[in-house]
Amino acid sequence: MTNPVKPYLGVMPTIADDVFIADNAAVIGDVHIGAGSSVWYSCVIRGDAGSHIRIGERVNVQDGTVIHLNGPRDDGSDHMPTIIGDEITIGHSALIHACTLQSRCFIGMRSVILDGAVVETGAMVAAGAVVSPGKVVKAGELWAGIPAKPLRELRQQELDYWPESVATYCKLAQNHIKSGNGVK
Repeated sequence: MTNPVKPYLGVMPTIADDVFIADNAAVIGDVHIGAGSSVWYSCVIRGDAGSHIRIGERVNVQDGTVIHLNGPRDDGSDHMPTIIGDEITIGHSALIHACTLQSRCFIGMRSVILDGAVVETGAMVAAGAVVSPGKVVKAGELWAGIPAKPLRELRQQELDYWPESVATYCKLAQNHIKSGNGVK
């Protein structure tokens, strides 16, 4: 089995001791992953190109997700890191690119969050939605569509489910570790 945690130009990812990383994931370069988080099968988290990725605590990055960033450009524009807060569910096959996900938001399966976008605390991006560069998904809103736009206010039932989703994946990750799966 090869180690999915790899350096880039001498910079090794920094990963909390209790993080589950599936053995076929790739976590590369300037990436920090906080306690209780999980990186599932076939995920790629690539902290190269002169910027960084920060993932907080109790974040589940579900199967097939890609997380990347923008480095400095030839035109002199600044790099754009990817910043992911705490207690977030990122659904299967999402693309998270050079954006900010504030703590306790919810990212649906196969959604795309593009450069400079912000998903605020208490906001939700629907499955399959594409959040255009620079857009701000406001707290309490559900955004859907291509391009994503506000669809409606979130229901209390949806908000109440998020901590359950985080807890479920934290437990599932620890069970995978106990079963000998992954590298952590």
